[in-house]
Amino acid sequence: MTVAKYGALWRELLLLLCLAFFLTGCTGGKPATDPVTLKDPVPADSLKAIFSLTIHSPDGKSHDLDAVLFSVPNKRYRMELTGSLGIGVASLLWLPERWQMVFPTEKMFMEGAGYMVGLFNDPSLPLVHIHQVAGLFDGKVLPEGLEEISVRDSVSSDSAVVKIHEARDAMTRHYIYAEKNGEVLWLETLGRDGKTERLNIEEYKEFSGVKTPSNISFVRESEAFLELRVRRVSRGKPFGTGTWRLNIPRAYQRIGGQ
Repeated sequence: MTVAKYGALWRELLLLLCLAFFLTGCTGGKPATDPVTLKDPVPADSLKAIFSLTIHSPDGKSHDLDAVLFSVPNKRYRMELTGSLGIGVASLLWLPERWQMVFPTEKMFMEGAGYMVGLFNDPSLPLVHIHQVAGLFDGKVLPEGLEEISVRDSVSSDSAVVKIHEARDAMTRHYIYAEKNGEVLWLETLGRDGKTERLNIEEYKEFSGVKTPSNISFVRESEAFLELRVRRVSRGKPFGTGTWRLNIPRAYQRIGGQ
């Protein structure tokens, strides 16, 4: 299957992770690959987030989905996306050894290794930095290890002072972000195809004592492709052993990945 044939599917499903991000209970049948498993206990810093999202397709249509993220920050993640009537749309399991993503209604799956998740042979689609996306649900908006280059003051529409920061990460990737009263309002950088990618935060809420972005939109070249609304975040609860196991039937076709 070529990128052209499944590009629309990936664009509608994976772009929503630019963030972001699944549950026990997977598809049955014989696995197409050896399932990734993990046996060590879940530490106290585990996190579970329940949220909803709206994907805006290039053809002007919108799709509403519900999602659940199980996260042990910076260590492993599981996410489930469901559509109407609770029908499973996609499942993602990320572990340090490798990641797997399955689309049960399409009978397809992807897999790869590393913290960047996505289609590596199509530069028009953004890759997802899994730690940064999952970090949003833990109140972390900025990439870790940013080195500040410059900062200047600006004035917002409500006459409040907004600080505009220019920074770069360890890979010298450049970012610009706005901050008001200690809250990041937006974060902007260039995608691998040279197009502007921007994260807008419209509202913060406190979940389990942590101030967290609760209303987020993702924009490419002034076109919003995803809106995310966080409904609930809980911490420190154990997860079932099935959370860290993803079975993929042999009949499923592999696409993209690495």
